[in-house]
This record gives sequence, structure tokens and C-alpha cells, in this order.
Amino acid sequence: MKEFAEIQRIANEELQKIEWPAKPSGLYEPISYCLGDGGKRLRPAFALFACQLFCGDIQPAKKAALALEIFHNFTLMHDDIMDKADKRRGKPTVHLVWNENTAILSGDTMMALAYKTLAETNANVLIPALTLFNDTVIGVMEGQQYDMNFESRTDVQLEEYMEMIRLKTAVLLAASLKMGAICGKAKQEDADALYEFGINVGLAFQLKDDLLDVYGDTKTFGKNIGGDIVDNKKTYLYIKALELSKGTDKEKQLQHWFSLSTFDREEKIKAVTDIYNALGVKAIAENEMQKCYDKGAEAIDRTSLNKEQKNQLLSLANQLLDRKS
Repeated sequence: MKEFAEIQRIANEELQKIEWPAKPSGLYEPISYCLGDGGKRLRPAFALFACQLFCGDIQPAKKAALALEIFHNFTLMHDDIMDKADKRRGKPTVHLVWNENTAILSGDTMMALAYKTLAETNANVLIPALTLFNDTVIGVMEGQQYDMNFESRTDVQLEEYMEMIRLKTAVLLAASLKMGAICGKAKQEDADALYEFGINVGLAFQLKDDLLDVYGDTKTFGKNIGGDIVDNKKTYLYIKALELSKGTDKEKQLQHWFSLSTFDREEKIKAVTDIYNALGVKAIAENEMQKCYDKGAEAIDRTSLNKEQKNQLLSLANQLLDRKS
């Protein structure tokens, strides 16, 4: 049995082995740049790890795992354009190194390449794999639309936010686990339970991301701190802070900062962070993360996996939630 860290390394090596066409260079160089060393390769590693749990081998899930990672990076490339992000994984974003039109076109090509790679999966599991992949793609797009809608809304509720991150982030992590289970010929109930585990881990993963955006270290996080605040993102922290400060000066201050179109970046980040600290929303978000973890653990407990395998999955979840980047 391969350890998760080794599987991450294998996933990265397999990705780097892909030989993209040389021409037109303006189309494929951004793809190579985006998929270069630097990502955690969680999604392909989840797929390979899950496959190994059920059949003892990672090989049957390799193509599906690579397809998931190519698709994931396509979403990042387009997300960075929409968010006007200047850094990804510690280096300049594609649309800054080249331009927005190039990033859009290269991203679209990555989507097609993801499907092309998935099509090389074993024919015996291709239909359920493709169905899962399509449902996941649509879910991620729905989540991204909700995320954009929330930027101009002032009445976003926590339930809406949790549904948005379920779609935008959690479904891809969940699909990676289920994809591996499908390729490993798992029973339907086991594949479904792994999906539920992935959803809850994915929710906790995004909550951790919200926390890192405010309380992380730029050097380890790989992105500039405070980006969500600058972009008026309705994160768990912001929505909870509004809820807790209702009818007070802090509510007015939050609404003021999130209504400005021009401001000093560092001043806004500090002011909003100070409000978060005063209201104690960091601890509340961490508690919500724990609740998601517990639900994920319950799903794993329902599978036919043995105790050691279940513990391996829970250990992975812990690593994700304890991360610094």
C-alpha cells in the first residue's frame, strides 16, 4: 500500500510527464505554466488513494485522476481572471504573465484536455466515471456563479454560503474520492459514502481556506493575505460577523468597508480583521470545521473498509484541516 504523500508525488510526476503540443505556443505554454510543479495535487491523489483502498492498486484510476487535476487547474485559471488575482501558488497568475484572452482560451483548452484524458479510463467504468465528472463540472460552475452573485448582495445567509462552497469546492474533492472508488470497482454504497465524506471534508477545507485568507502567512499560503476582504467576498467569517454584530456599530463598519469601491488595501484588511477578532468569528469558524469533520467521520464509519483504512482516510482529513497553505 502506498502512503498518501507518495501518491501525491506520483500524481505530480504523471502530470509533468504529459507532453503538450509545441504549437501554438501561446496556447500551450500557459497550460504548462499552470500545471507546473507547485500544486498539492490533492484531487488526483484522493482518486488514486481511494482506488487503492478497494483494489490494492492506483493504476486503474490514473487517467481519471489526471483529468480531475487538469479540470481543477482550468477552474483556477478562470477564477483568477474573475477575481483579478495576482498570485497563485506563490507565482504570478496566468492572466498577468500573458493576458486575459490567453488565459480564457488556454483554460477552455484545458477543459477539453480533461475530457480527452478521462476518455482513456477503462471502458468498463467509463460511463459512471463520465456521469460523475459531468455532474461535478456543472456543480462547480453553479458554485462559481453563486460566488459571483454574492459579491453584489448584502443579504447572503450562512445556509446559502455553505451551499455555494459545497458546489464550488466540496463536490470536486468528493468526486475525486468517488472516482477512485468507481475505478477500483467499489460497491455503490461504499462509493456513495466516500462521496459524503468528501463533501464534508471539502466544506471544512473551504472554511480553512477562509481562515487562512485572513489569518494565514503569505509565504506559506501562496496568495496575498486578505484577498477575500479586498474583493468583498461573502465568506463564512464575514456573514457570521454581520450576524453577530446586527444593530451595532460594528455592523455599520463592516457594511461600510464592503461598500467601498476605492480604499487603501491594508487599511481595509486591518479594519475588517479587527472586527472579526472582536466578535470571535475565528473560533466559531473552527468549530464549524469540526462539525463537518465529524459528519465526514460518520460517513466513513458506514463503509465496508477495515479499521486501518478508515483511519487512513481520517488522517488525511486531519492533514487538510491542519494545513498552513
